[in-house]
Amino acid sequence: MELAAKKSYNAFQTAQKQFDRAADLLELNESVREFLRNPMREFHFTIPVHMDDGSKKVFRAFRIQHNDARGPAKGGIRFHPQETVDTVRALSMWMTWKTSVADIPLGGAKGGVICDPHNLSQFEQEQICRGWIRQIFKNIGPFTDIPAPDVMTNPQHMLWMLDEYETLSGGKYPGVITGKPIGMGGSQGRKEATGYGTIITVREALKELNIKPENTTASFQGFGNVSQYAIELYVKMGGTPVCVSSWDNDDKMSYAFRKKEGINLKELMDITDVFGGIDKAKARGLGYEILPGEAWLEQDVDILVPAALENQITEENAVNISKRVKIIAEGANGPTTPEADVVLDSKNIYVIPDFLANSGGVICSYFEQVQNNMNYYWPKDEVLSKLDQKMTTAFAAVSDFSKQNKLGMRDAAYVISVDRVVRACQNRGWL
Repeated sequence: MELAAKKSYNAFQTAQKQFDRAADLLELNESVREFLRNPMREFHFTIPVHMDDGSKKVFRAFRIQHNDARGPAKGGIRFHPQETVDTVRALSMWMTWKTSVADIPLGGAKGGVICDPHNLSQFEQEQICRGWIRQIFKNIGPFTDIPAPDVMTNPQHMLWMLDEYETLSGGKYPGVITGKPIGMGGSQGRKEATGYGTIITVREALKELNIKPENTTASFQGFGNVSQYAIELYVKMGGTPVCVSSWDNDDKMSYAFRKKEGINLKELMDITDVFGGIDKAKARGLGYEILPGEAWLEQDVDILVPAALENQITEENAVNISKRVKIIAEGANGPTTPEADVVLDSKNIYVIPDFLANSGGVICSYFEQVQNNMNYYWPKDEVLSKLDQKMTTAFAAVSDFSKQNKLGMRDAAYVISVDRVVRACQNRGWL
């Protein structure tokens, strides 16, 4: 996983620039722009934790609700040592557009804790999870704001949070949080959803470009949950993944792992830690070339899938993208800066924007919430079938709008999603 691009970027400024472009295309008035450029609510708080060594440590945390006009706010909680409030603001805004473009009845929010789970015991992580809920308990709920896992959080974290919420509330509310373990209110297919959804949009883009998947190669950034399942479905479609990058916590650096004949997902997963870090020595022994982290971007492939953190494709490194690349599918949130978009457009690359490409996760979270409310759970095939239908429908709507209005895919997706949110705000009498 990439921790940072070489140049510092502010994710919230990026999100606002992207919104401003859509606002110009929609000719929104100043009050609407001001309302949607900023979150509706922000919660900043601290979580005191008794550490295993007997010391006490205080962690900074956030929950930011950008907009809930279309339904309860929805968005993950990430644990990351480089978390900032502006990153959380940006992610909450992107969640609003993501739920809107997927046309599910939810709004957008995001949460975070400034911490590094690599260096925390399970007990210390549990205390952070329970402390996070205690601080925000009155401001989340199954009908107000529904958290979920994100970077470096997992189903176990969600279950601790659910348990703390139910302890404080005195009832059973499985729908208050999604991404839970199977058997404890979690949905089948949830762990596959974001990666699979990303590749479903790649499949549809390849159809538009009249390219067969089996004739393509791809390079992936990151080797966490999203990337692993994206690679899995891409291989099932007949594609050949040749490179993947991974964060090394010992070196505090990223590396790219390349096999020109195609990487083997299972053998890499067998030598990967719980955070998606690939063992370099073992990978080298399996015949992988070990390259600098940013090499994933420079591969001579047809498809690039950034599936790590925001602001990874920049104006500076976008020029290094091979002329062969035809599609970039943004499995990560906000991986491309507005300045880089200009470069990608000049290279005539088909960009599937993040809040469309990676919306499979929130779509399946919505399915989990629906199942929680019904107390009836669907089999995996049914969940993945519904996911495919939702992703394909959303992609088609954006693609059609793009062609009809001679807009790029990102602009088309923004115009559709922002327009839906604006209409919801206006219908409620807010604007």
